[in-house]
Amino acid sequence: MSLSPRALPKLGPLETKVLELAWARGEMSVRDAAEGLAPQLAYTTVMTTLDRLFKKGVLQRRRVERAFFYSPRYSRQEMQTRQAGDFVKGLLQAESSPELLISCLVDAVGQYDEALLLELERKVADKREELARNSRTGGEA
Repeated sequence: MSLSPRALPKLGPLETKVLELAWARGEMSVRDAAEGLAPQLAYTTVMTTLDRLFKKGVLQRRRVERAFFYSPRYSRQEMQTRQAGDFVKGLLQAESSPELLISCLVDAVGQYDEALLLELERKVADKREELARNSRTGGEA
């Protein structure tokens, strides 16, 4: 399932903890979540947090008799990819120069891992090919 084009909602520390638990368990009731979290949390706090995550579109839920069962709407990978994309878009839209961002990114990646720098170079080449192919066929990137 892919994420919608709108930006991801901001998650608080407790919401992040509950989402982590949902990824680990797959599907869970409020009671399951309450048992899986720190014992000092009230059942109603966990219930409210699950409901907020549902309303933010991060969790999905289904009703079974009188209980709701919650599960992640997106995989951890989908969320991380989207968060990284939202972060980079925000930096590119900032008032500073996009060239500065690119320069810092290349420097940081090069200092971190040479193999990752080669992967970045390959992805840039792949994107150039895709854009050239789409411009020849009149398609969108």
